[in-house]
Amino acid sequence: MLPRIRSLFRMPTTRSSTRSASSTPTLKRKLESVAEASTPTSPKKSSTPKKPKLETPKPVPTSNGIIPQPDFVPADTILTFSFEDAKKHLINADHRFEDVFQRLECKPFQQLEQVHPFRALATSILGQQISWLAARSITHKFIRLYDPSIPEKHSDYNPSPSESFFPAPQQVAETDIPTLRTAGLSERKAEYIRDLAARFSDGRLSTTKLIEANDEELAEMLIEVRGIGRWTVDMFAIFSLRRPDILPVGDLGVQRGLVRWFLAQHLPTYSFTISPEKKPTPASTSKKTKKAKEDDDTLPVFGETSSVATEGTVLEPPRTPPPAEDAARIPLPPTFTPSIKRTLAKPALDHGVPPLPDGLTVAELKSRLDGKKKIKGAFLSPAHMEQLTTSWRPYRSLGIYYMWALADAE
Repeated sequence: MLPRIRSLFRMPTTRSSTRSASSTPTLKRKLESVAEASTPTSPKKSSTPKKPKLETPKPVPTSNGIIPQPDFVPADTILTFSFEDAKKHLINADHRFEDVFQRLECKPFQQLEQVHPFRALATSILGQQISWLAARSITHKFIRLYDPSIPEKHSDYNPSPSESFFPAPQQVAETDIPTLRTAGLSERKAEYIRDLAARFSDGRLSTTKLIEANDEELAEMLIEVRGIGRWTVDMFAIFSLRRPDILPVGDLGVQRGLVRWFLAQHLPTYSFTISPEKKPTPASTSKKTKKAKEDDDTLPVFGETSSVATEGTVLEPPRTPPPAEDAARIPLPPTFTPSIKRTLAKPALDHGVPPLPDGLTVAELKSRLDGKKKIKGAFLSPAHMEQLTTSWRPYRSLGIYYMWALADAE
């Protein structure tokens, strides 16, 4: 079952295309240029269209009168790499990627959207270990704590992207646990949300710090937050910060997609089924499942179904995306159609197929994909994932995005 992560990592308010590093001004310069362009006495008029002003939720003063300042990653923040160079690199590493790029847009790196890091991470915590429906309801109740004018029913609240509201870290940090629990949060989640908010409020975390940190520093900063684990860090790095070389070794959907990708390279005649119509089954309500949810809020739940995670295992992602009403919030790619098998069977390289890592054979991969032999509930070990994707570096995030589109199976 594919991970439900749109609602976790991206809450867009504007959208624009990628721009070059040399032409992208700072946020301050953008706002100043908009102000100058709108002033009647401005000495110069440009024939080019004005850049739209970046819209963000209006901050509400905290109890001490402080008005929180906007803290977001702009929609047109440049990538730290050339997307075209990344495509060429992956295609040179494996010719099959050329077909893949033509079939499906690499959305996180081609449709750049404004991201609020606090909002993205807070929404991630709110949605842990519950279905997407429950997560949507709790998030709506949580927002209404700070703006009671918002309609009580989620279905009655349809703001435009620029009007979408989310509380500032300072507001959340000042909210007591009992009040947070009235929104449906467990005591533990309420503590997690306050810890995250406090770190953004006092400066231990900030958009600038998160953007400027390298991958290791980013993980170190975020894992210190209660309720955030490595999986959440990896998803945030890919879908919010657009990091190019992230390998989420704990994601079962990525593992399954990788097994299919490399099994087809070594055994093109192997036939597997892709079933986009497969529907998720109701979530388990057993005491064991409930206890797992209470004991570990850092484990991800994907969609409406989940499996109880024991030591050394990862949770199963859903086989279909949530309904269309949430489609815009979930950045995972759609499942490839069965015709993708023709792409997978094509020659991957001009100079032959590279050998599999030590300990992996074609028979072993086939057995794992068939569900007959997994390692502690997983398809691949972290070491094998690293070895299989070495030639993709430093652009593994792009390749990984397409592995989710391969993960759907009967």
